[in-house]
Amino acid sequence: MTDLVAYVVALAAALVGAFAGWHTLKQRPFSNPLFYAVAALEVMLIALLVGGSIALGSTDRDVDGVLFVSYLVTIVVIPPAAVLWGIAEKSRWGTGVVVVAMLTVAVLCVRLLGIWKNAYV
Repeated sequence: MTDLVAYVVALAAALVGAFAGWHTLKQRPFSNPLFYAVAALEVMLIALLVGGSIALGSTDRDVDGVLFVSYLVTIVVIPPAAVLWGIAEKSRWGTGVVVVAMLTVAVLCVRLLGIWKNAYV
């Protein structure tokens, strides 16, 4: 896992969170463009899950595999849950949930990099 990958995914999550924040501030309901943005991020997260799992399996580093994979799985599960909640909640706080979820994904991506880097070689 490289710095670039983790930071690009974290930045993408933050941008989707900012877009959802704009929806929240304007009191707009969950929209198709927001759905597509979260879906694009989800594709990136699934690629991160696959790539991270392959990297974990082929590394000589002493990485805590259970913790690393649990972070990978968690960041893949958060966006669909947030979308379902955001669509179900018809008030502006439906998109507020998406903001919190996307910021959580961004932080977890950076933490995932920390878990990878703190492994002893």
